[in-house]
Amino acid sequence: MIVFDRLWSTMEKKGVSTYQLREHCGIDSKTVRRLRANENIETKTLDKLCAVLECGLEDIAEYRADKP
Repeated sequence: MIVFDRLWSTMEKKGVSTYQLREHCGIDSKTVRRLRANENIETKTLDKLCAVLECGLEDIAEYRADKP
C-alpha cells in the first residue's frame, strides 16, 4: 500500500498548506481528499507535488506492505 504520511510533514516543513496546493498549484480538493485517504492518484499529480515542494518522491510517499 502506498501511503502519503510523509507528504504532510514535508508540507509543514516547507510551509505549504492544502489551500496553497489547491489555489496556487492546480491540485483540486478531490485530489487532496484522496491523498489524505491514501487512495490512488495519478503519477502526474506526484510529479506536480514534487515540483511544488522541491523534493523527491520519497519525501511525500512510501510503500508499506499490508499486514494480514
